[in-house]
Amino acid sequence: MKKAKPIMVQGTMSSAGKSLLCAALCRIFRQDGYRVAPFKSQNMALNSYITGEGLEMGRAQVVQAQAAGVEPSVLMNPILLKPTTDVGSQVIVNGEVRGNMRASDYFRYKKQLIPDILRAYGTLSEQYDIIVLEGAGSPAEINLKSDDIVNMGMARMAASPVLLVGDIDRGGVFAQLYGTLALLEPEERAMVKATVINKFRGDASILAPGLDQLFDLVKIPCAGVMPWVQADIDDEDSLSERLTAGARQEVDIAVARLPRISNFTDFSPFSRFPGVSLRYVKSVRELGEPDMIFLPGTKSTLADLKWLRQCGLEAKILKAADRGVPVFGICGGLQMLGRRLADPEGAEGGGEMAGLGLLPIDTVFSAQKTRSQTSGVLSDLTGALSGLNGLPFSGYEVHMGQSGLAGPVIQSGNVYGSYIHGLFDGAGAAEAVVSALYERRGLTFDPGASFDPDAYRESQYDKLARAVREALDMELIYEILEAGV
Repeated sequence: MKKAKPIMVQGTMSSAGKSLLCAALCRIFRQDGYRVAPFKSQNMALNSYITGEGLEMGRAQVVQAQAAGVEPSVLMNPILLKPTTDVGSQVIVNGEVRGNMRASDYFRYKKQLIPDILRAYGTLSEQYDIIVLEGAGSPAEINLKSDDIVNMGMARMAASPVLLVGDIDRGGVFAQLYGTLALLEPEERAMVKATVINKFRGDASILAPGLDQLFDLVKIPCAGVMPWVQADIDDEDSLSERLTAGARQEVDIAVARLPRISNFTDFSPFSRFPGVSLRYVKSVRELGEPDMIFLPGTKSTLADLKWLRQCGLEAKILKAADRGVPVFGICGGLQMLGRRLADPEGAEGGGEMAGLGLLPIDTVFSAQKTRSQTSGVLSDLTGALSGLNGLPFSGYEVHMGQSGLAGPVIQSGNVYGSYIHGLFDGAGAAEAVVSALYERRGLTFDPGASFDPDAYRESQYDKLARAVREALDMELIYEILEAGV
């Protein structure tokens, strides 16, 4: 049986732009008539997604699958690590929770997962023409290389040529690329077929002397210099530049930037409105007096509730709610807004805490995780967000605790909560919220032309693909793809 041709994107560091370059290549290969799928053997992120089968995977590979025009599958991300503490993560294999592990324990354990990785990759390889693989962090982490399963270790397993991406925006890109290549073993270095410089602002011609010297040193061609692309595509994790306080505008929406914030993409729809500020805040000073407050999801609800309390944001949110400011909690944020949170089985370390007491729910954690897609129509909402009534929603739930909700959204006054990720992605939902906030301020909201989220998302993938086609030597990329290793 014919197998897919692989090509892999690795980076000199985290946040070098690997995920978006993979998404762009997925879209380009699809546009060129190929069946293409993304693959990342091991992803560490708190932004996750639930497939139609109720299985959990990293959201970055969902974005890449959308760019490729295919249904997301856990085969594209067989291992997902969701950090629970600074030294430990929940380990998810083939979409199912395997357990919580300390980093040192997982480091010793992870080679046992190679059969799972190979099965997932092998199945994809039989179904598609091209597989676009993504690495993680840097392949030159010499303390981790001996047991690598996601960078050069994965490239060897897939017999994949590698593109090495460096981030010029942070400075020192030539040192990044040269140093990374210098730390690779000779057989690893031979797998790197081209370099890419990413996030460049300005006239790329001024880089020519450096590119020439880099080639003289490493004898590996540069496939191109990628400009800074302003495409509205979900970022992978909390390194995202979206997670900043920002400046206040006519209508101000604040999201608590919890230490273990997850699925912050829930709020991306609000960033698309002129005159609306979407700010991620970490302190009372940054919070100020917003028009609406969101409490987002979190991988560690109890620990982040404690942080919210200690930094003073809880008291500030309670005062805002008392004034009638709309407060909306999603997933872990919903749990925090309740009366009590109990963890009798130690799913989050054990113990019991009082919540903010703004919603009439109690949450009990257990080792059993809820994972499901859901859809319906919003109804019976009153108060500031009554304009959501009658609008359809489609999203997913992924949480450890149970709170006994009878519907998609629970409400008390102007305080709302839901377990549904993607609640505001549907047509009209974000507009209804923004319109209500404008009205509360006595301002007129002009939504402009009707917004089609699916068409908009597709246009952003096309925009990204155009920029990559213009910047990279796609003829060289296809030569690398055909030649393999």
